Order: sequence, then C-alpha cells, then structure tokens
Amino acid sequence: MEKELAKAYAPGEFEDRIYRFWEESGFFHAEIDPEKKPYTIMMPPPNITGQLHMGHALDNTLQDILIRFKRMQGYSALWLPGTDHASIATEARIVEAMRKEGVTKEEIGREKFLERAWAWKKEYGGRIVKQLRKMGSSADWERERFTMDEGCNKAVKQVFVNLYNKGLIYRGERIINWCPHCLTSISDAEVEYEEQAGHFWHLRYALSDGSGYINLATTRPETLLGDTAVAVNPDDERYKDLVGKTVILPIVHREIPIIADDYVEMDFGTGVVKITPAHDPNDFEVGLRHNLPVLNVMTDDAKINDDYPKYAGMDRYEARKAIVKDLVIPTT
Repeated sequence: MEKELAKAYAPGEFEDRIYRFWEESGFFHAEIDPEKKPYTIMMPPPNITGQLHMGHALDNTLQDILIRFKRMQGYSALWLPGTDHASIATEARIVEAMRKEGVTKEEIGREKFLERAWAWKKEYGGRIVKQLRKMGSSADWERERFTMDEGCNKAVKQVFVNLYNKGLIYRGERIINWCPHCLTSISDAEVEYEEQAGHFWHLRYALSDGSGYINLATTRPETLLGDTAVAVNPDDERYKDLVGKTVILPIVHREIPIIADDYVEMDFGTGVVKITPAHDPNDFEVGLRHNLPVLNVMTDDAKINDDYPKYAGMDRYEARKAIVKDLVIPTT
C-alpha cells in the first residue's frame, strides 16, 4: 500500500524519536580509551534563571558541530553538560515570585527559602536541559553537572584556596554594584541602566587659607560626607594656582586637597568635581591615581552610618534633604 509523502516536514513526528534513539544507544557517551585521542568541551553552563536564548542556541550549535566532527574523526570526544546556579540572579527571581504571593524571605526563613531555590532549579534547570535536547545537542547527559553539586563545590573551593595561597588572588577595595534591598552585590550583566532627569546642587567649598572659595555642582550632595578631594583639569587656567591647596569640606569640616586630573571636563559645570572614591566608579579610579582615602559613609542598606551622628540612620534621600537644608546660606 502506497503512502503519500507529506508535503511539509513535521519535526515533532521524527526528531524526538531519533534523539531518544541516539541517547539510549549511548552515542553521546564518552569513555576513556587508550586507543583514541581525547577531545573535551566543557559546556559553558547556562544559568537556571529562565530559558535558553539565541546566544545559547548559537554557542551550543557551534560546540555540537565540533564535538560531532571529532567523534567522526575517531576521537574519544566528551561534551560535558551542566547548568549554573547563578545564585544572585536566581535569588532575585525567586524573591520576585514570592513577592507576588505576598511572602518574604524573612517570613519563611533560610531552610524554606532553600527549598524554594532547589524547586526553582528543578523547574528551570530541567527546562533548559530539555531545550538543549530539543536542539539535538549531543552532550554526554550521563555526566550532567550542576555548579552546586558537592563535587563542583569542593573543586571550586580547592582551586580558589590554591590560587590564594599562591598570591594570585587577593582581597581589595573595589567599586561594585550593590543592592541595598537584597543586601548583595549584583553583576554588571544583571544591571539595567536608565536615564533620569536629575538636579544640580551648586556648592561652595572654602579655601583653607581663607583666600576665597571654589564652586562645584553635584547631583548627590549627601555623598559630600565622603569627599576626600576636589579635582580640576590640569590644563584649566582658571584653577592652576589652586592645585596643591586645600579646602574645608562643608558640614564635616575636614581639610581635603585640590588635585589635578584629566578626568575632569573643563567645559562641564564649573570645571570642578568633588571626589568621593567610595561612592562613584570614576571617583574611585581618580582616588587610586592620587592615593586618596576611601571613606564609605553608608550602611549596607543605604543609610548614613554612625560616623556622621547628625544624619546617622537616615535613608540616603532623607539625608540628601537634610544636608541640602544645612548647606543653604541664610539670606538675612
């Protein structure tokens, strides 16, 4: 009996069956074979925060082509698959889902939150693996790993301890993306920038020798508590004679230097910039170049710390209003 060939290809009728045959037959599994040269690809583990995207599809397709080619050349070819816990991003997603339920981490406690985290991994980590299989990825699924597996944990700790002991990694002060709500650092990949209408406050810093003032503008007056310098452009004729002198920081009454740095744009604002190394990435770099102190004026939840008693405990926006009020020069 003749059967008419379908005019359109229906992948669902064939691909799952073919892939299942490949996997059950062990075609993707690699064994140590003294007679064959080894060839290994470690799959960059996709995060369990959602689903695969086009970047994953391209990356895994290229790896699949390479591993299949090496198999056909007679190598003992291993494509080691896995998924990444991406803990900070995953936590943010779980917390957001809990918020919609009207529940917080603090209410359910650590153990219950971990249960939710593992359930999230099972749902989304499993979804990603299914998507990779759907693409036809010929990874050795018998060796699938997860970055929070016990073996992976031990390996990571051992490597980092060894690197530390060799002096190849060290702890230092750096500017990071800090979330005062989650109380954790956030990777650059997880930060979304947006432009907002701002406001300039013009401030007057008195020269410590009593000879006058230097004017500058800032969008965050509350950070003046952590200023450790005032900077001008070295080519700015207006301020050349002031470089090397010092000013008195308003409110705090700390004496800080006037420095020259190419970072300052002469035609922006007054051409003078307050330098707060602990609270701005550009200021931090200026601070490194000039060996300036790094003074953190805020707590982890973005409140003014106890080093400034009058404003201690104030949220940064509340402190902004209070500091601006204290900076205003009486007109009478």
